[in-house]
Amino acid sequence: MKLVFITIGLLGLGFAGIALKIWAKKDGAFSGTCASQSPFLNKEGEACGMCGKLPTEQECRNEITP
Repeated sequence: MKLVFITIGLLGLGFAGIALKIWAKKDGAFSGTCASQSPFLNKEGEACGMCGKLPTEQECRNEITP
């Protein structure tokens, strides 16, 4: 039973941390979330599926392109 309370407490702490990060950031956006930044997720060098950013670009595009 003690382990269940510890697990719930740690999960709650994690959710609270994520909520604080979203609340503190401008427009609730996470920084560096483009998959094109990760060489493990983007081995072919494709553009980001959300914003269209290429791996050679430094900043994530804020506007989402259709």
